[in-house]
Amino acid sequence: MLEKGRISYLQMTLIMYATVVATAILYIPYITAQHAKRDLWLSPIWGSLSGFVIVLIIVKLYRLYPNKTLIEYSELILGRTFGKIISFVYLFFLLHDTAIAFREYGEFIESAFLHKTPMVFVTASIALSCAIAVNGGIETVGRCATIFLPIVLALYLLIYVFLIPDLNFKNLFPILQDGWMPSIKGSLAPHAWLSQFSLLSFLLPFLTNQKKAMKWGMFSVLACVLTMVFINLGNLFLFGEIITDIQFPVFEAARFISIGSFFEHIESIVIAVWVLGGFVQLSSFFYMLVLGTAQWLTLPSYKQMVLPIGVLIILFSVWSIPSFDKMIQGMSTTVPFYFLTVQLFIPIVLLIVAFIRKHD
Repeated sequence: MLEKGRISYLQMTLIMYATVVATAILYIPYITAQHAKRDLWLSPIWGSLSGFVIVLIIVKLYRLYPNKTLIEYSELILGRTFGKIISFVYLFFLLHDTAIAFREYGEFIESAFLHKTPMVFVTASIALSCAIAVNGGIETVGRCATIFLPIVLALYLLIYVFLIPDLNFKNLFPILQDGWMPSIKGSLAPHAWLSQFSLLSFLLPFLTNQKKAMKWGMFSVLACVLTMVFINLGNLFLFGEIITDIQFPVFEAARFISIGSFFEHIESIVIAVWVLGGFVQLSSFFYMLVLGTAQWLTLPSYKQMVLPIGVLIILFSVWSIPSFDKMIQGMSTTVPFYFLTVQLFIPIVLLIVAFIRKHD
């Protein structure tokens, strides 16, 4: 086995939570609001279906092929040739997905804070930090998640606690004024983000105790959905209908905080703390891509792939997305279908073929 480290249920849950939520709380409220408007808080609930289904499928596949990742059991299920092809498709998607995550990080940092800093420098600097964590293995990534994420969660909870006097709960009404369809259309982005639970395949072999993998996987999905609902409601109560015009509502919400004359303008603190969550997310993507590539190439160690994969991620983050506006447009149109096709369709096909072969 390429990785000898082990993680706990809690670390697995936190890693998957960061993988989904770190950028979801920044981009999903704006993207969802374009379709759902004041019903945007309902959209993550519909999107949770993808997360729960994928966790169910990935855990079922893992029980059929213990101690194997998706890259490894694809060959056992489909044969060497077709298995290699499917694994390559998934790894190429994961490279693209990782590059998108790095670009999302870079776009936020550049637009909110480092206005004149070149994008490549922003993504390269965080990629270097993540490479150090990835080289340390899954235990390093798990421990970073355990240390950093409670701080990030506490901060985002406190943002809306401090804003309670400014929240207008009447902005919630009327619920479903235009029917169910706007909130369902708005759920495309949550579906896409929650489909990333297919990456759970890269964590299950390294659990210290694997008996409750299904329970904790489902709990992680639930935690992600509740966080998105909470953030969407907080933004709706604060901004009302103008939320459709605010690209980073959580960041803008932090600017509203003013307690007395001594506690205000904390957006810099919000960015600094969010970077911790972003670091865990990007390190997780980076690690899974490196591990999967090493398994596909049947290398004796994944650490020799850290540097070349890091360079590819930086290059793809620049090449794959022409501009911020194009990125946002893609997230609300084609990207969800792209994500679901790879991260839901491939595991479903693998599970069906695996069941057929097991019962032949």
